[in-house]
Amino acid sequence: MLCKLIGILLVSMTPALASAQDPTREEAAAFIERAEAELLEVWQDSARASWVQATYITEDTELLAAKASEKSTALAVQLAQEAARFRELDLPYDLDRKLRLLRLALTVPAPNNPEDTRELALIETSMESAYGRGKYCPDQETCWDLQVMSKMLVESQDEEHLRTVWKGWRTVSPPMRDDFTRYVELGNKGARELGFDDLGAMWRSQYDMPPDAFAAELDRLWEQVKPLYDSLHAYVRFRLRETYGPEIVPADGPIPAHLLGNMWAQQWGNIYPLVAPADADPGYDLTEQLVAKRTDAEEMVRYGERFFLSLGFEPLPETFWARSLFVQPRDRDVVCHASAWSVDAGDDLRIKMCINITGEDFSTIHHELGHNFYQRAYMDQPTLYRGSANDGFHEAIGDTLALSVTPAYLKQLGLIEQEPEPSKDIGLLLHMALDKIAFLPFGLLVDQWRWRVFSGEVSSAQYNQAWWELREHYQGVVAPVERSEADFDPGAKYHVPASVPYSRYFLAHILQFQFHRALCNEVGYEGPLNRCTIYGSEVAGARLNAMLEMGLSRPWPEALEAMTGETEMDATAILDYFAPLKAWLDEKNEGHPTGW
Repeated sequence: MLCKLIGILLVSMTPALASAQDPTREEAAAFIERAEAELLEVWQDSARASWVQATYITEDTELLAAKASEKSTALAVQLAQEAARFRELDLPYDLDRKLRLLRLALTVPAPNNPEDTRELALIETSMESAYGRGKYCPDQETCWDLQVMSKMLVESQDEEHLRTVWKGWRTVSPPMRDDFTRYVELGNKGARELGFDDLGAMWRSQYDMPPDAFAAELDRLWEQVKPLYDSLHAYVRFRLRETYGPEIVPADGPIPAHLLGNMWAQQWGNIYPLVAPADADPGYDLTEQLVAKRTDAEEMVRYGERFFLSLGFEPLPETFWARSLFVQPRDRDVVCHASAWSVDAGDDLRIKMCINITGEDFSTIHHELGHNFYQRAYMDQPTLYRGSANDGFHEAIGDTLALSVTPAYLKQLGLIEQEPEPSKDIGLLLHMALDKIAFLPFGLLVDQWRWRVFSGEVSSAQYNQAWWELREHYQGVVAPVERSEADFDPGAKYHVPASVPYSRYFLAHILQFQFHRALCNEVGYEGPLNRCTIYGSEVAGARLNAMLEMGLSRPWPEALEAMTGETEMDATAILDYFAPLKAWLDEKNEGHPTGW
């Protein structure tokens, strides 16, 4: 579900000479015109090198990707520093916005010297490749990769085996620790050269508000949904206690992370069979239906495309089908983590995903295609506006469509024969909450940890301690085995070694419900929000496209208003969606402690 959207680096092939005189509006306009004209070629080179490195991991492809990244980063830093010359000018909206975006274009800006740029590029490529190649070998004849171990966490209820698998995956990340420490030093140095306090402050500056205000906004949204999470946590804990016993699961403490069906305990949907209400079987299993229809990987993607076609969008280009990666190759290592790509910042759209024929991947494909259709919607914008209103919007769009994967939609596709009775909604809502609601604190804490590392509040000697303090504080989960600073558990999560900011996923989980509620209102739907599907509604598609095609041209509150009529992010749509479940959870939790 969760994915890395490939951002194309904003760089210039021909650095401008700084004027010895005070800069003028005319110079600023000429600078932006030249920069935008030169960006695409370098973007394409970097994106293609990254694609090859991610889909064919070798020492050679790592070096090629690192060299492309090094070149792009060095030039991007130079452009950002040039853009800073014009900060004090009173400029028209577009010029001012594009200059600011140019300063914020790089996720991790290298310091402005060739040695540091080269080192940072090699470190980032090395960490991501180490993750992609990661395997745990319990003996000399057996090695398990992440795909295999993730499946074990789903299928096994042997607590000792689950603990072994959980610990085994975390053997891939300690070798990254020294590289990550150096990466923090270089990233902070580059961010400070651009005028930011540290790299975390730079990341938080990308949301059309001051960095501290953005952090406060995340806290506000979390407080809106925390009561629902607390109720879900309490219910899951006492049900797991029934399965594994009081010696494993405490009555009122954090839940051991290896019991939650996911390598990072970030989504809990895989343990639904252990915690499901006895009478809440919806009468179908989407995975079973897909397998029974002999659905292959390409047809899984075709289902997702047809959803967008039903809203009035144009089909994906033929190159998408020829160039995407849908199946894990047997002859080479690839980064299987699902991602969506616009290789030329235009119509060369692709996804990279090792597709399994499951209900989970069915939804993930809708998510990834949401990125692709968003990318195509804004491709006619000026170069610097080819992005989402904020990165949470990009992540939310696909999941908004996935919320329409309701029984009514599945019946229209012929995947089920009839919709379950409304009384079965509790099971469906619980299953969804185990993924969507359980994810929220994890979506918040990953960047909370990195921001503290970047600011120096957490030193390299405290990486693991701080990580698990946040995991317990926000999620109420703990490691199943003793951890120390010899470990580097944050690095066992893809987005940390791959330099992907994570707050976007938290925002996406808020925004998708706000978007869904607005689109359901647009089509005049009046029933329970969890039963609404916009499949087949060109009215909803037109409202959606009105926001998508804006790209990054306006501040995100204006884009939000174009979709929802609201200018503030609002988590109450989540509460509306899950209201029947919250009442049911509170009833079931009577007599059981809440909190940890």
